[in-house]
Amino acid sequence: MSLENVPVDLPDFELVANMFVEEGVRVVSPSELHGLISGHLAAGARLQPTMLLQTACELLDIEALSHESSKVTLVNLYSASCEALESLDLDFEMLLPDDENEISQRADALGRWCQSFLSGFGLYGKHTDASLSSEAKETLTDLGQIAQISIELEELDENESDLMEVQEYVRMAVLMLFTECNKALENKEKAFAQVEPENSRLH
Repeated sequence: MSLENVPVDLPDFELVANMFVEEGVRVVSPSELHGLISGHLAAGARLQPTMLLQTACELLDIEALSHESSKVTLVNLYSASCEALESLDLDFEMLLPDDENEISQRADALGRWCQSFLSGFGLYGKHTDASLSSEAKETLTDLGQIAQISIELEELDENESDLMEVQEYVRMAVLMLFTECNKALENKEKAFAQVEPENSRLH
């Protein structure tokens, strides 16, 4: 399966949730899957389709995806997330239940998203990188605290406003981490490209 010619719109939360039902996934939410993918991308990792499917199946605790449509949805989710993070428009969005759901459900999904983001970020080893700025390290600490968010929230305007504020903070935090880690990666690649021709000359 190729990443080419795959739509880059972020799949709807309910679409991914229905895919989980079809695949027999019971213990993981769409938000957790998207958080893991986003953490990988923010840390500088890039997964080929085969590895992406394998990583997703490990998270979902299944042997393999049974339906071709599920594979397309997963690759679509990955491609859309990567493109949004790389975009200069700052239009990255997290895969969370829409506003019609209860606030406690949305808060729980945000906490799970952050927890999985940190797992994905950590799998790449970036969370222990001494080169991370102090701001990035503080941001990771903040995300860790948000991952423990209380889900026992009443349907109050104040709580709704607070949740939206935290959600926006997380969104911008992810973009900041992506920019820092991927810029460092890009600089390394450029430096390597400049050195490589010199070293590869025949003498």
